[in-house]
Amino acid sequence: MRNPVRPVLVVIAHGSRDPRHAATVHGLVRRVRAMRPGLRVETGFLDFNVPSVHGVLESLAAEGVRDVVALPLLLTRAFHAKADIPTVLRDAPTRLRIRQAEVLGPSPLLLAALERRLYEAGLTPADKSSTGVVLASAGSTDPEAIAVIADIAREWRHTGWCAVRPAFASAESPAGFSRTEDAVRELRAVGCARVAVAPYVLAPGFLPDRIARGAAGADVLSDVLGSAPEVARVLLERYDAARMPTRAALGA
Repeated sequence: MRNPVRPVLVVIAHGSRDPRHAATVHGLVRRVRAMRPGLRVETGFLDFNVPSVHGVLESLAAEGVRDVVALPLLLTRAFHAKADIPTVLRDAPTRLRIRQAEVLGPSPLLLAALERRLYEAGLTPADKSSTGVVLASAGSTDPEAIAVIADIAREWRHTGWCAVRPAFASAESPAGFSRTEDAVRELRAVGCARVAVAPYVLAPGFLPDRIARGAAGADVLSDVLGSAPEVARVLLERYDAARMPTRAALGA
């Protein structure tokens, strides 16, 4: 039976002037490759870093690649997923058949990755009931993205934490959301014995650094999600979901 070529996975990252950002993205992509040997995975950046998304797609087309799954390395569906990335993909070479995968969040695997990072930072499962957690997101003005962060905080609270407060690192926090430092104080006020800040971000950069500064009054600050194995698994789940129509079209 014919074994069709799997679509190339193109991971689309935002990019940053901070060199830690690209290094973290590349580390995550290396883990994805290790988890799915034989899958070709390329990385393109929307801004600041190279290669650009357009450059990656041009190179693939020049090689004769036909099928691509473009995966936004984003935790919520906000402006980049709804506008920037579709615009870039529309400008891709016409010979490419491109399917845009869903963003990474929400996913139970991402909650597992958040807990992994907290335990790596020194907490234990026995600490959950007495620990309040600040779910610190980079921030967005998109109502859908804001609602998703609030839902994640509510869902995570039900897994046994003393309390979970969503917080935004961006300068303008939407109604109902605190800055990281304010959320830390709120959790102290409701009686949590300890407070942990869990950055709901993928890679270091300007806003994650702001989260870290806001966590100065917390007992624990965990690392960014980065190349946690759960994050890599979400990437592969999104890839598989996006490529299934392509597989059917190829007779898989």
